[in-house]
Amino acid sequence: MKFMIIVKASKDSEAGVMPSEALLTAMGQYNEELVKAGVMEAGEGLHPSSRGARVRFANGTHIVTEGPFAETEQLIAGFWMWNLKSKEEAIEWVKRCPNPMPGTEAEIEIRQVFEADDFGAEFTPELREREERLRAEIESRKA
Repeated sequence: MKFMIIVKASKDSEAGVMPSEALLTAMGQYNEELVKAGVMEAGEGLHPSSRGARVRFANGTHIVTEGPFAETEQLIAGFWMWNLKSKEEAIEWVKRCPNPMPGTEAEIEIRQVFEADDFGAEFTPELREREERLRAEIESRKA
């Protein structure tokens, strides 16, 4: 099972405050544990929402809103992609994570990623084949 682990933003992360060397070191060690355990597939920090944008789809139009966005508690500061056996295993790994926002209350959200079988009959063999071709193309570009 694949999970996206979402690190929620804080006032500091939205203000562009960079993590300390101590936090970078602790996170680096944690990421090493994840990689050695075969859990981590990807992980990145995100720039503040002031450097982002949102595109809203409404009535056949696209409405672009430039950041920053006010609702800090709903914003994302970073993420990991993990491959695990269960949500419970993801929870145990997250509990081992250093506080991503030291000195504050921080929140990490765990969300399971859909797999092909989750979509049912609507995900036809033709659509599955197309998806597999795209994934293979993505992998070939990494090499």
